[in-house]
Amino acid sequence: MRALLVVNPAATTTSARTRDVLIHALASEMKLEAVTTEYRGHARDLARRAAESDGMDLVVALGGDGTVNEVVNGLLHSGPDPEALPRLAVVPGGSTNVFARALGLPNDAVEATGAILDALSHRSERTVGLGLASGTPGTEDEAAPPRWFTFCAGFGFDAGVVGRVEQQRERGRTSTHALYIRQAARQFFGDPHRRRGAITLERPGEDPVKDLVLSIVCNASPWTYLGNRPVYASPRASFDTALDVFALSRLSAPALARYATQMLTSTPERGPHGKHAVSLHDLTDFTLHSKAPLPFQMDGDHLGLRTSVTFTGVRRALRVIV
Repeated sequence: MRALLVVNPAATTTSARTRDVLIHALASEMKLEAVTTEYRGHARDLARRAAESDGMDLVVALGGDGTVNEVVNGLLHSGPDPEALPRLAVVPGGSTNVFARALGLPNDAVEATGAILDALSHRSERTVGLGLASGTPGTEDEAAPPRWFTFCAGFGFDAGVVGRVEQQRERGRTSTHALYIRQAARQFFGDPHRRRGAITLERPGEDPVKDLVLSIVCNASPWTYLGNRPVYASPRASFDTALDVFALSRLSAPALARYATQMLTSTPERGPHGKHAVSLHDLTDFTLHSKAPLPFQMDGDHLGLRTSVTFTGVRRALRVIV
């Protein structure tokens, strides 16, 4: 078996020594080429070359959700073809590792490597669905390149939080759950659209859903984690279906407290709910429009401001080792 290991040297929860151990463990079971990323987008470029080469069986991403997202976009550069493309394996090395954990992998890199090797020996894999976001024809964002996401995208409030966290990380702050909570509070008080939302959701054959403040698109459940606590925005979201949407039409201080509490106490059976909450399940095609440019994020990566994003849920897009 030929495999490419894409290593993010800045992965927050793995040391150089740990990465060396993992490389040796994988190399003992396969013909392994290990490459360390050197710039933003490098993981995508490496995965694209692997997808276009002959005889590459597996691409392993060692890093956080951002590294995984780049690898997935490289593998699917020419579109989904699960039987022809190399399979994907994920060794979690980030602070949250939502995609790996949603697949049922251990959150520890060494344990996850053992689980992957065991799955390879038993030929255990699954084909997962993914989300695709692209520019909307006829809008100022129509030229935005299509991009795949593995577990979530956000348009509005939560993307603003992600953007604030990225700014703090660029200033040398460590990405922690406390940092996210502080930036969420600052985003709340600084958001001019929190009382009357600027977002409209449109889907074929249905009336539009207007005046949304927050919109979270989920491809998996949980939506995220706070430490070891899973948080479910859309409990029915699954790698086996299309996309789910959780949205809010109001974000006053009492509403924020209520829905934040519901998020923290959410379960696989029950997510946040109420008269200002909108929950939609298994959507294949829809668009989110905004009256004003709003922050946009995918898999925890802030992508700037958009006024419109079109989403497609693609079932059976990629084979993953589990």
